[in-house]
Amino acid sequence: MSAIDPGCTVARYLALRLAELGITHLFGVPGNHLGPFLTTLRAEGDIEWVGTPTEGGAGQAADAYARVHGVGAAAVTYSVGAFNLLNACGGAYVERVPLIAVNASPPYEQWQNYRALGLLTSHMSPRPESNLDVYRQVTVDAQVVSNPGLAPGQIDAALTACLTERRPVYLEVMEDLWDEPCPGPGAPIVPRERPFSARNQRMLDQAVQAVLALVEEHPGPDGRPRPIVWAGEEIDRFRLGERLTDLVAATGVPFCTTVGAKAVVDEDLPQFHGVYNGGASHPDVHGVFKDWATCRIGLGAWSTSKNLGGEQCVGDDWVMAANGGVGVGTSYFPDVQLEQLLPALQDVLVKAYGSGGLSADYYAESYAHHGSPDDRPAALEHHRAALRAGASRPTRRAEGRRLTYDGVFDRINHFLNHDTGEDWTVVSDAAFSLIGSMNLSLPAGGFLSQVSWLSIGWSVGAAAGAALAPEREYARPMVFVGDGAFQETCQEFSTHTRLGIRSVVFVMDNGHFYGVEQMLVHPEYYAGRDAADPDFYNVLHPWHYDRLADVFAGRHTPANGVTVTHTADLDDLLDRLTDPADPVNAGPLLVRVRLHRHDYPRAMAYKVPKEKEHG
Repeated sequence: MSAIDPGCTVARYLALRLAELGITHLFGVPGNHLGPFLTTLRAEGDIEWVGTPTEGGAGQAADAYARVHGVGAAAVTYSVGAFNLLNACGGAYVERVPLIAVNASPPYEQWQNYRALGLLTSHMSPRPESNLDVYRQVTVDAQVVSNPGLAPGQIDAALTACLTERRPVYLEVMEDLWDEPCPGPGAPIVPRERPFSARNQRMLDQAVQAVLALVEEHPGPDGRPRPIVWAGEEIDRFRLGERLTDLVAATGVPFCTTVGAKAVVDEDLPQFHGVYNGGASHPDVHGVFKDWATCRIGLGAWSTSKNLGGEQCVGDDWVMAANGGVGVGTSYFPDVQLEQLLPALQDVLVKAYGSGGLSADYYAESYAHHGSPDDRPAALEHHRAALRAGASRPTRRAEGRRLTYDGVFDRINHFLNHDTGEDWTVVSDAAFSLIGSMNLSLPAGGFLSQVSWLSIGWSVGAAAGAALAPEREYARPMVFVGDGAFQETCQEFSTHTRLGIRSVVFVMDNGHFYGVEQMLVHPEYYAGRDAADPDFYNVLHPWHYDRLADVFAGRHTPANGVTVTHTADLDDLLDRLTDPADPVNAGPLLVRVRLHRHDYPRAMAYKVPKEKEHG
């Protein structure tokens, strides 16, 4: 570390380090404590400040930016801003997203006044550690910077932890330190991965042999092994998509993904057979994963309630490799890293069964067929083949045909799998939007969702972060969000408008109520269209969502809003999205999708008792 240099200040040091990590945009809500840092940030010129309407929205944007780019950052002001950012930071912690939370606090002088006189100024708490204490619960490193000489070491330690653990960190910097001189940056910030020792090699070998034994101990009726891989979130977080692709290509083993790992690799791979989500899976995917396969190999998959879709546990014919260890049946092998496991597993399976030896054609087998070919999920091979052959869009309905969740996503899937003239990033919110979108067929990197924390409204702020990440800067966000979720974060659509992000935000308006909450508490409501009213606490105040576009639009920042109710409306809108000259493509587009209150995605049918036919 170099000596103290008047040319480097705490603010400049942090700005230089963030730029070094490749961060191009910093999201947040300013305040007087943060002002000096933002002034320095602008003077440096490497990072653009993106002021958002809310701190929560800033955190959502930084979260999505980090999922795409590898690390993201948000900056807020003490207490009132930091506590608003906390929810997003909690989600990033749970879902292993490297997010840097910068919290500008009152100056050192004011803290000294409080200690001496009990004087509280704006945003201060009688507990000086209040902000630090809460962020310690949702970060892997939390620092309070109160001495400029120590600032470089504290900043470097936090950023190193962020990259190493792939989880959030917290930097609280006192206002009067920003312009104080400090040593300049030294060696680059790099992750400090766990060393791979001889002991690790032995444990890895044991784990791989245990997986091979599990495969051999569970043959199918023909005596051949029938494993299936369940690729999960850590494949994305640790950037292991290429190694997963190598594994399935070399062995031929079929694979599904979790919802959270959807599109972690190209879904056009012949070995890919859909998203497995427990009871919410498409029947063909569920049948292949649970009935055809004789053992399941989870690679980076988390056993969360959302991923297991109503199931409470995995069985003794499962492998679960995540969180730094590998469970094989009832055995556990600690300190086995996914990065080493994938190539080692590839080698042992190819050696045992030959190149492509685990390939399987199970579509001809009757137990995998739970519906007509037209009902199978978009990701399955036969449907991809039809798309490549130029299959026509879903039949245009009569003007009076109301849209349904499944009807919307069937048409969207067709749209995304034909030449629209643009790339798209699907950003899905929680609940019915997530369930409905999970069977879209998408390229690698084309899907983002928050599937464990499930903070409703996440998608609206996240779309801005996804659009600004360098890796997806030429892709348009396509957002699916419920009406209740949109009411939580609608103002983040303002950021789309301000920045000219040409997002398309589909607000799934199912009669102004929390549909998924009704499904979780009283699914009997969905058993028929003549059911009683929903529970009172699930009813929302109705909004004209499409009209909000006029609220957020400016003279030089266009935004549009439309309503679609019938299939013909959606078909016409999708046609317009392919026309660069159409005004709806000049800026963000807010689409109110009007659905019947009793409608729900067919994937949720397993929760409905004695389900009756519904549109």
